[in-house]
Amino acid sequence: MTSIRTARDSEWQETFVRLRTMTRQGRYEEVEAEARALAALPRRPWRRRPPHWEARVLATGTAVMHGRVTEALDELDRLIAELEPVGLNSQMLRLTARGNRVVALSGLRRYAEAETEALGILRGLSRIAHRAPVSRLEANTLGHLAAVLCGLARHEEAEAVARGNLPRTDGPAVAVLYATLARSLNGQGRHEEALTEVRRSVPHPPRYAGGYVDLVTAEALSGLGRRAEAETTARRALTDCERQLHPSHPRLGEARALLARVTGEEPREESRGEPGE
Repeated sequence: MTSIRTARDSEWQETFVRLRTMTRQGRYEEVEAEARALAALPRRPWRRRPPHWEARVLATGTAVMHGRVTEALDELDRLIAELEPVGLNSQMLRLTARGNRVVALSGLRRYAEAETEALGILRGLSRIAHRAPVSRLEANTLGHLAAVLCGLARHEEAEAVARGNLPRTDGPAVAVLYATLARSLNGQGRHEEALTEVRRSVPHPPRYAGGYVDLVTAEALSGLGRRAEAETTARRALTDCERQLHPSHPRLGEARALLARVTGEEPREESRGEPGE
C-alpha cells in the first residue's frame, strides 16, 4: 500500500479512493487521522492537484459524520473561506465542504442557516453541471435539505423533497432518505405511513446514521400510542448512538430526550441534532 508520505502526484488519487472507501465503511477516526497527516505534507502548486485541500475537506467531512459538529463547523468556515473557486476541481471541493457545513449547522439546530447554505450549493451545482458530474453531491444536498426542512417544521415540503430525491439516490444514503421521509410524515401526524416508509430503510444504514432509523420508528410508535414498543425502540436507538457515534454527537441528546418523553422520565442534559451524509 502506498504511504501518503511518499506518494507521488500520480498516486494521490489512489490514496483518496482508498480513504473514501474507508469512509463508506464507517472508519471515520482512521480516515480523519490519515487525511490530516496528508494535509500536513508540504504544499504543492494547485495545478498539480495538491493533496492539501482534498485532505482537509475529507478530514472535516469525517469529523462531521462522526458527530463532532461544533469544532468541525469552525474549521469548515475557515476552509471554505480559504478555498478560492478558481478552477473546476476547487469549486467541487468547496461545494463538498459547504455540504458538510449544512450537516453541521443542522446538527446544531441552526436550520435557517443550513437551508440557505443548501440552496446555495444547489445553485452552484446547477452552474457547473455541464462541466462536472454533480448528481451525487446534488442528491446528498437534497437529502440534507429534507432533514433541515423537518427541523424547520416544514414537513410537507420535506416530504416533497425526500420523495422527489429518492429515484436519484443510491447506496446507503437510500436508507437514510427513507428515514427522513418517515420523519416528515411523523411531523404531519401520519404515523402509520411513517412506519411503512421507515421499514424500507434496510439493509443497515451507514454508521453516520446510527440510531436515526430507530428514532424515527420510535416517534411513529409513540404517535400511535404503542408506548411499550416505542420505549424498546428508543432504548435501542440510544444504544446504537452510543456504540457508533462520538459522545458529542447531537443525536445522543435527541435519543435521550425521546426516551424520556416516552417513559415520562427526566432526560439528562445533552445536545440534539440531525444525521450526517
